[in-house]
Amino acid sequence: MPELRQNFMTKEWVVIATERAKRPDQMVMHRELKPAVSFSEKCPFCPGHESQTPPEILRLHDGEGWKARVIPNKFAALSPDVKPERNIRRSLRSMGGFGEHDVIVETPDHSLAMANMPDSHVADILRVYKTRYDQLSLDPRIAQVTIFKNHGVDAGTSLEHPHSQMIATPVISYQVRQRFQEAMQHYDDFGCCIYCQTIDEELNDQKRIVVTSEHFVAMELFASPAPFCTHIYPRRHMASFGDISSSEIAELGRVLRTVLAKLYIGLDNPDFNFTIRTAPAECVGVRYFHWYMSVIPRLTRTAGFELGSGMFINTVIPEEAAEFLRNVKVETAVGVS
Repeated sequence: MPELRQNFMTKEWVVIATERAKRPDQMVMHRELKPAVSFSEKCPFCPGHESQTPPEILRLHDGEGWKARVIPNKFAALSPDVKPERNIRRSLRSMGGFGEHDVIVETPDHSLAMANMPDSHVADILRVYKTRYDQLSLDPRIAQVTIFKNHGVDAGTSLEHPHSQMIATPVISYQVRQRFQEAMQHYDDFGCCIYCQTIDEELNDQKRIVVTSEHFVAMELFASPAPFCTHIYPRRHMASFGDISSSEIAELGRVLRTVLAKLYIGLDNPDFNFTIRTAPAECVGVRYFHWYMSVIPRLTRTAGFELGSGMFINTVIPEEAAEFLRNVKVETAVGVS
């Protein structure tokens, strides 16, 4: 029978469509293979083409070359040169489009997907994220920093070269505030972090766990809004991604690469988005929020019901998705450091 499930952290409802549910292996993306090239003459992110991008903000060195670069987005959504002044006229509210929009070029290799990188290289990318995140968080004009990656056309990417992005805004989005309000209400009512409670319950249940390590756990949500939507949580309570330690970053590199490799192998390299959901700078250290990574393969499309109701329909049962991913072996199929 179909089932409605509620996301404990957000209170959003999801339809688990068991009557038209698909087996996890039916979600495999069969696509035409294109020849992989490690260098493209037309790509502005490939080594030797550094002059085709804006001046870099940060570089992770690798001998005489580079391992990763942070550059301003050439087609930025926001500009650091605009003043964040509010303009309020009755119901009409606006603000100058102030902000920072960075691109993180993850590797010199044009064809090297994050799922196929050594664990240590993924950890290096996370260190670059943290360094730049910390820099942006010091700016008193910045209220929220969003780190995200689009992989594939269906996920919104326009350049094939492996990269991710970071956008810093002077306002906190409604979606983030809503999650904070739910977490704060839970803490006020029960005296504990809603995310820590969920992690403990899921580890005890084990039905939706994909990967565990000393410091992190990756799981399918009980009320997953989409097939194979996977969250990675630190087991230590931290409100902000900026609080992650060096040893935890190394371990997160292994866990994130493992999750992406399981999706890459098990679902034949699906398009996906991931984002780091973290406390805004003004809320660092709070006891009620817990940062995490959300990885969402783009296996279905948002249609009329989702747009009209705000509820998603998931055609893959989360427990079956978790079992499928647990059984995907990646140790010998993907390079490790």
